[in-house]
Amino acid sequence: MWTLLGIAVVVAGFALRFNPLLVIAAAALVTGVAGHLGPLEILRAFGKAFNDNRYVSIVFIVLPAIGLMERAGLQERARILIAKFKGVTTARLLLFYLVYRQVTAAVGLASAAGGQAQMVRPLVAPMAEGAAQMRFENLSDAARHRIRAFAAATENVGVFFAEDIFIAMAPVLLIKSGLEHAGIVAQPLQISLWAIPTAMLALVIHGARILLLGRALERDARKARK
Repeated sequence: MWTLLGIAVVVAGFALRFNPLLVIAAAALVTGVAGHLGPLEILRAFGKAFNDNRYVSIVFIVLPAIGLMERAGLQERARILIAKFKGVTTARLLLFYLVYRQVTAAVGLASAAGGQAQMVRPLVAPMAEGAAQMRFENLSDAARHRIRAFAAATENVGVFFAEDIFIAMAPVLLIKSGLEHAGIVAQPLQISLWAIPTAMLALVIHGARILLLGRALERDARKARK
């Protein structure tokens, strides 16, 4: 039970608004000490998690790097870049990103070619906002938050429904295992092939939602001008 002290450290650290990275590291250290692990064993556990778990790499490498780039003006540069292309709209940009993420996920690049931390927050969302700002000038806070939400949703929908097309992805094996527990025998290739119409439906449905977002932004802009 003493190993549960790590949870208490996480709760207390977040409640006191300490640095999240330090809180997580402290919680892991407390858990290791409570579990009677030596310093080298704790360090070895950190190293194994770093190599085996991509989320640890995101926390300790990607997020600090993105933070430094944002501090240097990455989001502003993204807005300035998109403003140079007069034909780009928020809907067109998000539609392009949806197709891009589905294609990259379908060929096994779900993690390497995008992501919420690596692409959406520093680039896609600011560029989508910049495209809307260029067309409608005064965007409300509600419109900005809605655009950001759609940018994040586009990443999730594109990857989630297309990654099963690649036969070597872990979700395909998970689906195969779940079907076998239900008494259904299915080969990974069959699962991958049946994932194609699902991905196409996701493209059509979410693409329609993105187009409706573009129309809603235009409607709100007309109301604001009256």
